[in-house]
Amino acid sequence: MPALRDIMVVLDGTVRSEIRLTAAVDLARRHDAHVTGVSALGLLTPPKAATHATGYPELPLSPSQFTSGSRLGAAKSRDAGPSFSERIERIEAEFRQVLRSHGVQGNWLLADGKSSDAFAGPARLADLVVLGQFDPNHPSPRAGRQLVQHVLMTAGRPVLVIPYAGHFETIGTRILIGWNGSRAAARAVNDAMPLLAGAASVIILEAYPMGRTQTTPVTTGRDLRCHLAHHGIRAETTRTVMNGISATDVLLSRATDFSADLLVVGGSCHSRLRELILGGVTRGLLHDMTLPVLMSY
Repeated sequence: MPALRDIMVVLDGTVRSEIRLTAAVDLARRHDAHVTGVSALGLLTPPKAATHATGYPELPLSPSQFTSGSRLGAAKSRDAGPSFSERIERIEAEFRQVLRSHGVQGNWLLADGKSSDAFAGPARLADLVVLGQFDPNHPSPRAGRQLVQHVLMTAGRPVLVIPYAGHFETIGTRILIGWNGSRAAARAVNDAMPLLAGAASVIILEAYPMGRTQTTPVTTGRDLRCHLAHHGIRAETTRTVMNGISATDVLLSRATDFSADLLVVGGSCHSRLRELILGGVTRGLLHDMTLPVLMSY
């Protein structure tokens, strides 16, 4: 059975950041995993005096500019200002304190810019990446606006997205799987195996549009249930018809009905005019999620 041994969590010093860290540490304790805390100057909302016309500091970010340990290194040398330095140091100190208090091993990484590109590198060395849903009520700097989508599509690793609203005392005790037999769905289920193995309840949901011929997929929910049983995971299957509502609404509604504390789905996107555009269900979930969602692409 695959295991979670390396968990990466992205932190920005907000209240929701603390909730993400709590979730990552809880998972680390349950799976005896190592936690890597990652932040960047570009994730922090700067004071007005420290911004350019764009509203955010013009600081470059590349994988080679990651630093480790308690020193800011290049970040300080680029005159980010004491407020940035103090906030980053506080985030790191709180990260290390939380790990110490829970007996969890980990390390700290810092990037000194604004782009989301550099997060994909360390994410590729993680078994799970914990990120936060974009909060439209508190817009973040550019590095955070499309961070979930960017990591999902470029890191090749599963992401656990924590909603910007609500508190989640447990994650992964009652899991709902959105299953359509696709490659992405299969990847998500495989990536979620360590969590599925420890869940008290697992439900596989298949949803079909009203009025469309229901062709049997290559792998059905029952097939997936048998596969999970081979791994010692007991699951139930259910089907539903989407009567004039979206797949996103069906997934979130059934998650509420089942009191699920984790939704597992495949992330979907396609190429259009050389840009990666998220599929409708993925985009809808990232906008409307009401519970933590594990996605893989």
